[in-house]
Amino acid sequence: MNTPLIDAQSVSKSFDTRQGSLCALQDFSLQMHEGEVVCIVGASGCGKSTFLNIVAGFTTPSSGQVLLDGREIIGIEPRCGMIFQNYALFPWLTVRGNVAFGPHMKGVSRRHRHEQAQRWIDLVGLKGFEDAYPGELSGGMQQRVALSRALANEPEVLLCDEPFAALDAMTRQIMQQELLKIVQDSQKTVLFITHSIDEALVLSDRLIVMSARPGRVKAVYENDLPRPRQLDIQITSHYLELKREVWGLVQEEVIGLNS
Repeated sequence: MNTPLIDAQSVSKSFDTRQGSLCALQDFSLQMHEGEVVCIVGASGCGKSTFLNIVAGFTTPSSGQVLLDGREIIGIEPRCGMIFQNYALFPWLTVRGNVAFGPHMKGVSRRHRHEQAQRWIDLVGLKGFEDAYPGELSGGMQQRVALSRALANEPEVLLCDEPFAALDAMTRQIMQQELLKIVQDSQKTVLFITHSIDEALVLSDRLIVMSARPGRVKAVYENDLPRPRQLDIQITSHYLELKREVWGLVQEEVIGLNS
């Protein structure tokens, strides 16, 4: 098999708190290959977002390392694009201005960065809203802006930290379908954090179940549900069997954490 695009090797992370040292991750290892969609699920506080922040370069591991395309991540990583739960848009910039911000910072000419921004704005279904400000948009539309802004930077890896968690159920399903289409068209590599097993099964090629804190790899599932994925795969018996099995593992960790 080809060299992994992301190679996390025995990553551990501890934080200093007033109560002492808190170990969020312990010996966490994960390999991802180009074009793969990997979803991580687990109990709250198991270190999912901590690991994502290490891959993004927002924080450094206490031990171990993460390689991206063979190079160690040692600072904020421009080869990764991050989508947050809270949108993190610039309220003083229009939709076009937000999406074009990354190319602007890279020195791309005005004409080319606007062309680049328009491509992604059209792709996420926001044509006609180029001059609107974030405060004038619904939550779902703001998350579309955040998605197109991340993609406009042409990242090697798209990092998603529960990006659809704050959306209503219908908008969340629409955004899941949008992401599926974009991933299929662009062949992006995606690392996606979620609390929703349904969401993980719809989106992933591979699903990682984490143990309760300190986070470790508890189980790995190759998701063999057929592609292209449709949201109605939830009605199949194989889907329900996978969901029951994954939920059982997560519930096991939650019970252990609270006992």
